[in-house]
Amino acid sequence: MDDKTSTFIALKPRPGRKALGWFFIVLGVLGLILPFLQGFLFLALGVFVLRDQYVWAADRWAWVTGRWPGAVSKIESLEASVNARMAGWGLRVRRAIGRG
Repeated sequence: MDDKTSTFIALKPRPGRKALGWFFIVLGVLGLILPFLQGFLFLALGVFVLRDQYVWAADRWAWVTGRWPGAVSKIESLEASVNARMAGWGLRVRRAIGRG
């Protein structure tokens, strides 16, 4: 780690998130070879998904945050919005079936 990254990173391992992140990484590598896939986009998306799963991904995300802080803040606010919506939908579904 370099001096710019924090020494404490809270990892939240979840198997589904790891599988999705690695899927995007594989698509990104294929996209670097195949002309019809956007390789860099899938690699960045894979690192974004894996940023709270692995320390190396958190370090890469910290680099991206330092390089493009405006874009990262928009992406993270969008993620928070989607998470809030999904939680609301889940609550409504649980209420509809009588479990919430």
